[in-house]
Amino acid sequence: MKRNRFASSGLVALVAGVALLILAVSASSAENVRQRNSGRSSVGVRQTPLGKILVDSRGRTLYLFKGDRPNASTLSRAGLIVWPAFTSTGTPRATGGAKAASVATISARGGRRQVSYNRHPLYYYIGDQAPGETHGQGLNQFGGLWYVVAPSGNALTSASRTAPASQSPNVGY
Repeated sequence: MKRNRFASSGLVALVAGVALLILAVSASSAENVRQRNSGRSSVGVRQTPLGKILVDSRGRTLYLFKGDRPNASTLSRAGLIVWPAFTSTGTPRATGGAKAASVATISARGGRRQVSYNRHPLYYYIGDQAPGETHGQGLNQFGGLWYVVAPSGNALTSASRTAPASQSPNVGY
């Protein structure tokens, strides 16, 4: 039985189109997070089902990457699409239970300033769409584990994820 080469090329085009759509949506979500990051940022504390965790001024969850070094982000460009850096153009401040002495900035890609807490660069997760969501908790992506951050500055590693795996984008593997 002969295969129709036009049908095969159509399938390839469909797969390529879907892949481009996924990439465009991911990049758009990351850009939306970056736009919300502009100006003077703050780190606060919010109560969630995982316990008290660090959040930005809009209540969005902040994460640390176990693959980073103190005061240095090691995340790849591809990783930054899924885990956008929490950046600030001004001096970030601590609010609502966060420790002012733990809040700082480090040099980030593109000349931006990434906010850090207790020497951990901070990130968002594109799978979190609303304040307080923690869908990135405990994921193993881009060469390391991802955790929410306690007000102490330590990762909350014993806390379990609140979302089924099917709700998290399957990326970074």
